[in-house]
Amino acid sequence: EYDGDRNAEGERHGFGKARLPNGDTYEGEYEHGLRSGRGTYRFKSGALYTGSYLQNRKHGKGIFFYPDGSKYAGDWVNDQRQGQGEYTYANGDTYTGEWFNHMRHGQGTYVYKDTGSKYVGCWVNGIQEGPAELIHLNHRFKGRFFNGKPLGRGKYVFDFGCEQHGEYVQVEQVKEEKEEEEEAEEISLPVEPKWKASEITTLTPWTPEDEKPPSP
Repeated sequence: EYDGDRNAEGERHGFGKARLPNGDTYEGEYEHGLRSGRGTYRFKSGALYTGSYLQNRKHGKGIFFYPDGSKYAGDWVNDQRQGQGEYTYANGDTYTGEWFNHMRHGQGTYVYKDTGSKYVGCWVNGIQEGPAELIHLNHRFKGRFFNGKPLGRGKYVFDFGCEQHGEYVQVEQVKEEKEEEEEAEEISLPVEPKWKASEITTLTPWTPEDEKPPSP
């Protein structure tokens, strides 16, 4: 169903309200039969988008409310979260920063609601990767991340005025010998990088940008 403006060719053009066959509704601007301009799209699932459209696609500034209670407010390109935006997750965590192709990508800040901790730094395809700071209540870690985990040289900075320097090293997994019939069921668990401290100093200006990223 459509109730609204049309052009001389009979196309939806101008302002209108539409109910789609799947039960979704749209109220907003049209150009030559396509959603273009400002509008609000309500999904039957309970999701809602309000913002800019270009030729039926979310494009420009817009806010998307997801059915699980999460929300994205920011830039869209060709139906994808892309540019600058803030995502509030269902558990209360927030990410504010750069997006590309629907994923956290570039510089951004992720705040963990439960602990108040903050990750401030680089992201690659939705994963924490590159120089960053992990800021906790009374101390912080400055270093590099690789595939979501700290790796290589870094330092812990404590609020009472000192630093612990060291590095996160990838520990080789030692597999225990097993009987032959158990081999097929062996599951290799992901190994967390281990922190190896080297020295305690007063506060220094070192930043992780001073070194090359660790090789994978």
